[in-house]
Order: sequence, then structure tokens, then C-alpha cells
Amino acid sequence: MADEIKPFTINVPDDALEDLRERLRRARLPDELEDVGNDMGAPLKDVKRIATYWAEKYDWRKAEAELNKLPHFTTTLQATGFEPLNVHFVHVRSSRDDAVPLLFAHGWPGSFLEATKILKPLAEPEDASQPAFHVVVPSLPGYGFSEGSKKRGFTADQHGEVFHLLMMRLGYEEYATQGGDWGWLITRAMGRRYAPKHIKAQHLNLDHFPQPTLIKSPLVFIRTLVSAFITGFSEREKKGFARSKWFKDEGQGYFGVQSTKPQTLGYGLADSPIAVLAWIYEKLVDWTDNYPWTEEEVCTWISIYWFSTAGPRLSLQLYYEIAHAKKDPKILKEKEAKGIWVSDAEDLTVWQDVKVGLGHFPGDILSLPGWWGYGLGNIIYEKNHERGGHFAAWEHPDGLVGDLRAMFGPNGGAKGSVKTKTSS
Repeated sequence: MADEIKPFTINVPDDALEDLRERLRRARLPDELEDVGNDMGAPLKDVKRIATYWAEKYDWRKAEAELNKLPHFTTTLQATGFEPLNVHFVHVRSSRDDAVPLLFAHGWPGSFLEATKILKPLAEPEDASQPAFHVVVPSLPGYGFSEGSKKRGFTADQHGEVFHLLMMRLGYEEYATQGGDWGWLITRAMGRRYAPKHIKAQHLNLDHFPQPTLIKSPLVFIRTLVSAFITGFSEREKKGFARSKWFKDEGQGYFGVQSTKPQTLGYGLADSPIAVLAWIYEKLVDWTDNYPWTEEEVCTWISIYWFSTAGPRLSLQLYYEIAHAKKDPKILKEKEAKGIWVSDAEDLTVWQDVKVGLGHFPGDILSLPGWWGYGLGNIIYEKNHERGGHFAAWEHPDGLVGDLRAMFGPNGGAKGSVKTKTSS
């Protein structure tokens, strides 16, 4: 049946494991200038160390067995105008009838793995007064163990449509969302289409806010001018601006390539595990708040990309689609006539009729004043965390769990917003 939900077990073939080890052993590494850190990219000594561990010591079967302790499933879902896709997801149901359905959407270079540290605390809180959640964590189409579309134009709206269909199939007519990175844009695309009827609240952990202008956000613009020339910005805001400027000046090279020529980069990622390691490891270091990555963690993280159903190249495609979503007016008009939704990044920063919680993590790639985001929707929760970066659920799981508990807890602004078995 097309709407069947099937249990799924991760099982990478033995020959794929041996192929990986052989490619790593035969890899030809570049040289490196003297006295460099990671300002030019992934350092040679780190790549050598992790590649050797990946080839000689890392036990994928052990990691695979640990991942398979989670409840994995697949089902076939189809966005309007595109082919059916077999989508992988983890679904952890709480034992509590009053649990809130929550969709967690990961980004690049992440995967469903990011959410594994928050699943149990959210589903089964030790304190009965804290809210519980039914947590759904899909692999984005083209990531992990989900199929990816072979057609152009599969952008944030189509990811969002697929995820909404998944929540409907699971019986969650009302639900909340959580997202950072692509998860931010995807859940905002979902909110644009499905709030407030189905999506009642969203938590966001990326400061992807538009720079205030006098025309679009006059109050925020005036407050920014007052802060800049009269009262001054806080120390946190100053550090945040510096962090955001660093990312703009020194950290966006990957974005330029992936949003314009993903196919060219894809050859290296498809053929060389060293390329996958270096390309992703650079981001794991640069985008986190001094997180102490172990070889084991890095190898599991990048192995999910190497062994992914669609291959690592397709994980780049969303960059191109977002960047080109509205560049051809003729194609855009044709899509809209067929009922195919198309959003660009700016569309997703406008007001939505939904309760919004904001979690600010200082080591993220964008760290902006929280009040710049007040135009996103009805802000009912906000917290400035003292630590954590881009991969908040992995780096600082207690912080992200705390945000969601505060939002939906006894005194939270989202309490009762999502109908559950006990509230319906």
C-alpha cells in the first residue's frame, strides 16, 4: 500500500564497508603551508588522524547497532508536482496521552543523528510536571536513508509538504515544529502553508532574521539606531555581530559553491570519503562552540553521509533550489498554476500566525539581536543560551530540551496550543 509505514533497519552491505576502507587507505592527501590553523579549511593533521581512525579503528557495525535501537521507519510520500519518495524517519512516541507531537527538522551538514540526544528527555521527562512530546525526526529527502527527488525545483516548500504529509499519516492533525539551519527554512515554509490550522507553535534555533529597515520594520529599525548611537548594544550583541561578520567574510565559501555549482562539487564527494570528511569536518569545528568532537562522533556523522541512500552529492541540491527559487518568472508562474508552492528565503522571514520560540546559541554562524526576529510571529518564548552553536541538539541538548519544556510547560506561552488526546 502506498500509505504503508514500514519498520526500517539500517544495514550497510559488507562490500560497501570494505570499499570505504580501501578508498581511505589509498587516499592521496594534499600538502599544507606552515603555521596554519583551520583558517584555510580542515587542517591536514586532523584529517589524517580521523581518516586513519575511520579506516582502521572505527566500527560502523557497532554504531549501526546503537542507531538501530531507535524506532526507524519508512513511508512513501509525494510533494505536488514531484515523484513519490521513500522517506526515512525516527518516531519516538511518549507513553503519556498528553504528549505534544513535535517534528524535528535537521539541516546540512546534519542528519537525523542530531536529534538522538534529545529523544528520550523529550518523550519521557523524569519530572511528571514537565511536558512530554511524541518526537518525529525525518531524514530530509536526499539525506541519510531518505530518497531524494531527481527533478529540479524540490525546495523548502516541497520538503515541508512531505513532512506535513508525514505528520498527517502518523495521525498528528495538530503539531509543533523545531528547526535550525535548513530546518529553520523548512519549518517556516510549513508554517507559511499549514499554520495556524495544523502547526500551532514553532521553535527556531538559528538567528536567520532580516536586517531591519525603516519601511519593513520601523520599530525594530529605530531601536537598532538607538542601540547603535545612543544606548549601545550589549556585550552579547557585539560578540554576535562579530561572529556573524566572521561567517559572512570567512565562512560562506561553501554556500557560494553549493548554491551555484553543486554538481561539480558532487564528483569529489561521491568518489572520495576524504572529501566528505574534510568538507563536513570543517563545518563541525567552525560552526560549534568549542565542542570536543571525538573521532567516533565524527566518523558516525560522516558515515551517514557516505552511506546515504541518495549519496552525499544530493544533500547539496537544496542550496541551489533555494537560491534559484524565483529567478525565472516564467517557470515560477507555471509552478504556481499547478499548485506548486515556491518560497525564497525572504518569504520565510515575514510574519506567520503561529506561536514562536527563539533559542539563541552564541556559537552559531549567525548571532543577532533577538528582537530582530520579533516580526516572525507571536514570540512567546526567548532565551539567550550561554553556550552551544549551530548543532544545538547535539552540542547542548539540555538547552534545547529546556526551551521546549519552557514553551509548553505549565507557565509556557504554548501550553495547550496543540490538541492532544487529553485536551481534544
